[in-house]
Amino acid sequence: MNSLNHVAIIMDGNGRWGLKYKNSRNAGHKAGLNTVEKIIKETIKNKIKFLTLYAFSTENWKRPKKEVNYLFNLLENFLINRIEELHKKNIKLKIIGVKNFSSKLNQLLSLSEKKTSKNKKLQINLALNYGSKFEIINALKNLSKHKKKINEINLSQYLQTKNIPDPDLLIRTGNTKRLSNFLLWQLAYSEIFFEKKLWPEFTEKDYNKIISDFKKVKRNFGNI
Repeated sequence: MNSLNHVAIIMDGNGRWGLKYKNSRNAGHKAGLNTVEKIIKETIKNKIKFLTLYAFSTENWKRPKKEVNYLFNLLENFLINRIEELHKKNIKLKIIGVKNFSSKLNQLLSLSEKKTSKNKKLQINLALNYGSKFEIINALKNLSKHKKKINEINLSQYLQTKNIPDPDLLIRTGNTKRLSNFLLWQLAYSEIFFEKKLWPEFTEKDYNKIISDFKKVKRNFGNI
């Protein structure tokens, strides 16, 4: 049975769910936050140490400004109202991506990371303004700048996921089968599960079913 140390999730389908049931993409983003909280609790129950959530990609800036602003307001409110609770639950928050937001949100993110930096039960890596191609190119530039030899070990030290184990499992909801510029280097040997349900519909039962199925998969890592 496979051990499970790190789960990565592409939380797809909030907008589509919102339009279908509430006639509002923003309503879908709000509903999706409830699913995040449920999955965090279930991740702790399963004693998984790392959870990486794809919250906002470098391509998501192309969305309508009102929707982007709503997403960031939602995140600000979550950090203001829930970071103390996460801290008490011994959860560490780490941001991967480029902190290129409002000064208020940048400050909230930095304070949240600092406050929870020593927590050990679960590390949540929140991918914000994150793009894997940019990350890899930037890592190569830094290798060159520091005159380091280009190899896997050195390159991984300049990725934003430095000191974070690669995901064992990737889940993408929303019935879409692509990686969307997410952890392209780190997912090289991850098991990938595509889920038809939209993110706000994804339940603890669905999550545990995928975890159970993952544990039964024969993982070869290029071997027989």
